[in-house]
Amino acid sequence: MDLDLALVRAFVATAGTLHFGRAAEELGTSQQALSKRVARLEEALGVRLFERRGGVRLSGAGERFLPAAREALAAGERAVASVTGAGPVVRIDTWGHLYAPMRTVAEAVQALGRVGEVPSAGRRGPGAVRWEPAPGRDWPSVAQALLRGDTDLGFGRVHPLPDGRDAGLTQRLVRLEPVDVVVGPSHPLAGAEALRPAGLRGSVLWCPAELNRLDFLRRFADEFGIARRHDGPNLGLDHLVRHLRTDREGFTLFPADAPLPDHTDVRRVPLVGPTPLYAWSLTWRESSRHPLLDTLLRGFTETGRARRWLEYDPRRDWLPDSDRPKLAVDRTPAR
Repeated sequence: MDLDLALVRAFVATAGTLHFGRAAEELGTSQQALSKRVARLEEALGVRLFERRGGVRLSGAGERFLPAAREALAAGERAVASVTGAGPVVRIDTWGHLYAPMRTVAEAVQALGRVGEVPSAGRRGPGAVRWEPAPGRDWPSVAQALLRGDTDLGFGRVHPLPDGRDAGLTQRLVRLEPVDVVVGPSHPLAGAEALRPAGLRGSVLWCPAELNRLDFLRRFADEFGIARRHDGPNLGLDHLVRHLRTDREGFTLFPADAPLPDHTDVRRVPLVGPTPLYAWSLTWRESSRHPLLDTLLRGFTETGRARRWLEYDPRRDWLPDSDRPKLAVDRTPAR
């Protein structure tokens, strides 16, 4: 049978909202017209895609059909773009927002634009690629979005998810960023030129969110014997920094190149012996590779080589056990 993409679009919109009225508003049509399109699609497929008793929810057939339906719409958009000159869209969800993940993505994208492979996000005109970054709540939520087909790429720190919830996803390590310790001016270690992680055992690790969502900080605290830990809701970087300014015992960890709020008197002190490294990765669903994925990976590779993003020496640096398998065989040799 031939799929009518207008019907598929009605199904995908309804599946995203689980509400016929809101889906109709999203598509700029009436609820009656949208319901008829979904019904026509169900009739053509010979299955019920939604259960409508006690609210709207996907049927088993609807859940199986949804990822392929989204892929069909994306393929249709690429087909139209190939003859109209409209550029492709790259949807990328990031997480770990206190650590400013988009600064790394932006460098790779800008490098591609400079060599003419992929126009930068700000360029206009026929064929320009449209980058659509979106904030993901955390790695598990971005993994779900990738598997559903709601986004093309994810960028952040990837770690194994329980119950195989990341099965079907592929990742590429693109940056290892040194981590500093951040303390307030009254902390006893504020005047140090450098610190060893073990020297923080008498301090309190302040976490910017619930610790069960912060795999890197949890592993760091376990590895170096940081027994005193304080977590809570993510209220933003300003809130975290304001607290540290007046705390004589608290500290947090922060990637060395990530920006802190201006006009603060907190101290950033490098960690050595060993230096913890924060692993940034690009991830995608292998069964639905974006046409520009290989080009984008080249951009990360070239930028990483120029910026020495993948330097790692096990005698000098520390990575959590879960990050070590990500090390690529062709990474830049450590010096």
